[in-house]
Amino acid sequence: SSSSSAAPQADNEMNKREKTLAEFLAMMDNYTPIIPDAVTDYYLSRTGFDCDDVRIKRLLGLAAQKFVADIATDAFQYCKVRQSGNRKTGKVRTFAEKCDRKAVLTMEDLSQALAEYGVNVKKPDYY
Repeated sequence: SSSSSAAPQADNEMNKREKTLAEFLAMMDNYTPIIPDAVTDYYLSRTGFDCDDVRIKRLLGLAAQKFVADIATDAFQYCKVRQSGNRKTGKVRTFAEKCDRKAVLTMEDLSQALAEYGVNVKKPDYY
């Protein structure tokens, strides 16, 4: 009897997922991504991706936006760690000096963040 109740529950779960996906795709119609549709179209066409559904293209653009945002956030964290290490030089700073300090993102910070995602960035040998 428990196996007969599992089938309707699984169908109900699938219906919820389909409804949620349909609602999400409907929201993509009105969503304006940070990465313009033309840029997404250009790179998708270069890879051989052919789809006329704007919602799917925007979904891929949204995924790219999230990927870039995650990398930027991680790089910023590396930057903060590096700069906090530089502050431990023994020099006493005033509160104003501490507040005025700006984050300077370096290629090393970005390279470390990209490495977490499997992207290897190396400087050319002539630098």
